[in-house]
Amino acid sequence: MTDTSSDSAIRPADGPAGTIVTDYTIGRDNIEGSLGPFGFDIHNPVFGISAASVIAFVVFTLALPDTASTIFTWLFTVVTTTFDWLFLGAGDIFVIVCLLLIVTRLGNVRLGGRDATPDFSYIGWFSMLFAAGMGIGLMFYGVSEPLSHFSSSFDGVVAGADGLRTDWAPLGAAAGDQTEAFRLGMAATIFHWGLHPWAIYAVVGLSLALFSYNKGLPLTIRSAFYPIFGERVWGWPGHVIDILAVFATLFGLATSLGLGAAQANAGLHQLYGVPIGPIPEVILIIGITAIALFSVVRGLEAGVKLLSEINMGLAFLLLLFVVIAGPTVLLLTSSADFLLAYLEYLPGLSNPFGREDVSFMQGWTSFYWAWWISWSPFVGMFIARVSRGRTVREFLICVLLIPSLVCVLWMSIFGGTAITQVVRDGYTAVQEADLPLQLFTMLDVLPLAGITSVIGIVLVIVFFVTSSDSGSLVIDTITAGGKVDAPMPQRVFWCVFEGIVAIVLLLSAGGLKSLQSMVISTGLPFTFVLLVMCVSIWRGLLSEPR
Repeated sequence: MTDTSSDSAIRPADGPAGTIVTDYTIGRDNIEGSLGPFGFDIHNPVFGISAASVIAFVVFTLALPDTASTIFTWLFTVVTTTFDWLFLGAGDIFVIVCLLLIVTRLGNVRLGGRDATPDFSYIGWFSMLFAAGMGIGLMFYGVSEPLSHFSSSFDGVVAGADGLRTDWAPLGAAAGDQTEAFRLGMAATIFHWGLHPWAIYAVVGLSLALFSYNKGLPLTIRSAFYPIFGERVWGWPGHVIDILAVFATLFGLATSLGLGAAQANAGLHQLYGVPIGPIPEVILIIGITAIALFSVVRGLEAGVKLLSEINMGLAFLLLLFVVIAGPTVLLLTSSADFLLAYLEYLPGLSNPFGREDVSFMQGWTSFYWAWWISWSPFVGMFIARVSRGRTVREFLICVLLIPSLVCVLWMSIFGGTAITQVVRDGYTAVQEADLPLQLFTMLDVLPLAGITSVIGIVLVIVFFVTSSDSGSLVIDTITAGGKVDAPMPQRVFWCVFEGIVAIVLLLSAGGLKSLQSMVISTGLPFTFVLLVMCVSIWRGLLSEPR
């Protein structure tokens, strides 16, 4: 049994310097066999408990939809109001840890060892991590969130009879000050899509890459906890961690699939008059899950990488079009000011204690942080799989800083265009439209609206596909005990179940609100997992030759 109380848990072996000595072999606890023509290679008990729990959840939600809806609503309220300080405080810790690793000598460590070389070019690598990490959210909230924060900030503080604030404005709002409401609204948006979410992903991705490529452990979440638990990580402590990762990933993806289906449905309604409602959304989920299945079968290189690069190209073209067709000069000159506003308001926005803007803090930030955390096993593991050969510093700069700047640019362009349409042109339709419709309503008054709206729908669908595809690969890896070449039917199983969970929650238990409730509830326990990961990363890197 390895000593878990000190750094002796990590010591040189016969392999590369820094490799962890362990009797565990990848797949040791797996059950292999076949069902007819389909083979399986699954970890016992992670696969069984995860699959059985998901199936039980689906049956319960279908059988007792009203009870399920009540429970989900209660979960959302309790978690966001009771643990808002935890989500915000943890998010701050993740950012600080990542920035410290960039500037210290630990950033010199190369993932995979001194002689490792990258598996993918910068373009392919960045396309995959960005499409997996932010795709659907940027399309759904790129227009709606800046508009929402601008409007609530401009309207100012509203208090109830008890003196407590009932408005949704960030911080102290900017009542009647149009310019400052614009800056505060954009700063709040960038806060939700900048350093903090990418730091969450970076913590998980770095820990998995380090302990898999440098320490020789399986590519599963539990491996990052070897410095803490030692050999016990292969037992029930590790089983619980991996099962939590499966739940967080599955429900995080289900929420994104629900958002994607709602927005694609809205776009099709805008263009072709397709009815808006749960049935069209279910049909969209089924169709897009089928496309994701095709991509899963094609594999990482021919499936996810190809779709991600196509998506990045289309996203860049749409961004460039909005810059040219929209208020070009204003957008180009304001982006830097929005970034400065973000840095100016960052201390207040990231403060977890003593806040008066509780509606904003709990309804926006707490939800977002729980959503990012629930996505982190999936995005982190996916980033780890495509990041061998990068130094820690290179990894963190590309995963943390560059995507944050892209998010600043995206939100500034799309949100800035929509706010300008309202303020300067008096085009209030974009402000009054339902959230899924706001992107298409904004595009509707720009040239070539029919073409750009189609591109928007395609982007939503392909982001949807890449998320589902990547998530299926990740869940399969976890439930196969770290094997990255498990039989294909297992990936198909998880891809199908992601779609089923999204459909069940949309139809049977309160729609999108229920999806958000499940994200919150799975993000809470996994927050503690990520906090412990920070300790493991530091201890793991200290043992590495540089």
